[in-house]
This record gives sequence, C-alpha cells and structure tokens, in this order.
Amino acid sequence: MKKLLLLVASLVLVFGLAACGGAEEYEIAMITDSGGIDDQSFNQGTWEGIEEFAAENDLTYKYYKPLEVSDDAYLDAIELAIEGGAQIVVTPGFLFESSIYKAQDLYPEVKFVLIDGVPHDAAWENFKTADNTLPILFKEQESGFLAGYAAVKEGYTNLGFTGGMAVPAVVKFGVGYIAGAYYAADEMGVTLDFGDDTYTYFGNFEENDTNKSTAAAWYQEGTEIIFSAAGGAGSSVMSAAADADTMMIGVDVDQTGQSDTVLTSAMKMLGEAVQQALQAYVDGNFPGGETQVKGVENDGVGLPMDTSRFDTFDQAAYDAIYSDLVDGTVTVPSGWDDLQTFLADLESYTDSFTQAVVAPE
Repeated sequence: MKKLLLLVASLVLVFGLAACGGAEEYEIAMITDSGGIDDQSFNQGTWEGIEEFAAENDLTYKYYKPLEVSDDAYLDAIELAIEGGAQIVVTPGFLFESSIYKAQDLYPEVKFVLIDGVPHDAAWENFKTADNTLPILFKEQESGFLAGYAAVKEGYTNLGFTGGMAVPAVVKFGVGYIAGAYYAADEMGVTLDFGDDTYTYFGNFEENDTNKSTAAAWYQEGTEIIFSAAGGAGSSVMSAAADADTMMIGVDVDQTGQSDTVLTSAMKMLGEAVQQALQAYVDGNFPGGETQVKGVENDGVGLPMDTSRFDTFDQAAYDAIYSDLVDGTVTVPSGWDDLQTFLADLESYTDSFTQAVVAPE
C-alpha cells in the first residue's frame, strides 16, 4: 500500500501555500475536479476562498489534482491529503458525490465539505450524509433568473443557452434563465426569440472547437447573447462571441475579467460558502449531517454588478428585482413543471420550449 501511495504521490499534482513556512502537514485540503485552481470557474472560486480564510486564520492548506476523473482517483487524492495531515477536505463539484459517500465512512475523524452535491453511491440507489460531511447546494435557478432578467432589461431579445451536461445544477441555471428573461420581457412588453433551437447541452464541460462551432452558428444566425453554464466550455462560447463581436454570460464566478465578451456572470458565492464552513470547523461547531442551501435569502447567489458591462441595467434595477426574489414577490421555478406554471402567467411567452430540451430524460 505504501508503494502504491508513493506511486500515486509521484503522479498527482499537488501544490499549496502554507500560512507558516516549513510545515510538512496541511490542515485544509482541496481536491480539484476535472479542472485546475486557475480554471477561472468552480475550482478557482473555491480555492480562492480557502486561500483567504487560511491566511486570515494562520492555517496551512494545499490542493491535490487527481490523475483522472474517476471515483478511484478522487479517493486516492483524498487518502493522500489525509496522510498529509488534512483535518478538513473540500471537494468542489457534483463529480465527488460518490467518492465522498465512501470517504466519509473510511475517515470518520475527518471533516468533508462537498460543494454542489450530496453523497450517494455510484448506482444512485443509496444516499447518506454522515455527521462529518457538509453538502452545500445553491439555488442556481435564482442566479440564472437574475442573468436572464438583466440581459433582457439591457436590450437583448434574441437569446441562447448552452449547458455542459443536464445535471441538476445546470438544468436549474437554464430554467431560471428562461424564467428571468420572459419575466423581464413581460414587464417591458417585448417579444423574445428564444426556444428549442438555441437551448442545448454540449455533453461536456470542455473548451473545444465543437462547442465553439455550436455557439458560432447561433451567433451567425442572429443570437445576440448566450448564457453558458458549462464550466470550461464557457471559454468556447467566449471565443465565438469575440469572433461575432457580441456578448455572452458567464457562470459560477465573476468571469468578466476573462473576456471582454462577458456581459455579466450568474454567480454562486463559492468562496463565501466555503469560508463559512471553515469558520464553523474552526469554531468547533461543524454542521455535519445536514445540507445547506444558499440562495438570495442568504446572499448565496447573484450578479457581479461592480464589474458587469451593463449600459442601462443599473444597481437600482438589480436591487429591486433581487428584493422581489428575497421577499417572495417572485418565486423562481427550478424544474420543468414549475417553469410551465410560471410562464403560463406571462403574456409575453409563447410555447417555445419542450421538456426534452429543458430537462432531457
């Protein structure tokens, strides 16, 4: 086993910044998913939250990047982190659901923070959140709603949506985006060009020419802006938007610095959520065994108004619609049935979407 660990250690990329020099053990560990800590998306947002918290609290920290996207590779990385001294392990993304399901029982003395997922076995038959595990979910539909609402208020009426895969978080982003766009259109009395033909899932979260070609074709046919909830594939949409001299909407973290084509980003406050979990760990009241949900009511999602490239949609308009979400004046749908009910009350909406597009079987 030791030889195996040494082999894995020689192959797994590890990197960390210690709050005090010369430390051989690291108390906080993060395991990356398919990307790195500089992916300008999910991993980076989580890692930056850890960095800031560790520096402020004089804690050591480190990240591990597994060799591949698999439960076995994730478990190997988790084992290395724990052998390296990790007392709390942060895993960003739904890809860790099955590995954390196993790890929480293998290492009951270690705390686990699972972002965007809940622990279950590989067959999706058994679900369990142990007392040492804290899953954190987000109301992506609310963030998507704000992005769609803002885009239409900004003057965009020919819209598109690209998701990475039809996993729950991505589906909720898309459902919210549709709802927000048509809600704004209803307020303004405008007609949208948005439906099945400009709503798709890439089938991956990768930056590649195929994904860029899909977005480029939409832009060439008149789509003015695309919201891409697709991780690294969002870079393909940014590139297509740049070629078409138009705009797109980023996801998860503030991506406006990544490209001049990013109008705004449908954000999850990843860093803040992780820091709250780490603070609870430090305080000795880690809320394991329960699932936390972050939304507008606890400032868990939103748009980066300070960096967004809006010309007409301003802070006052944002605050007004945000307040409507917080106080329940507007209840954002998260699934197909609720979306249909929501849209049925809007005069601006025509039957533009099918369930197969929004939530494919």
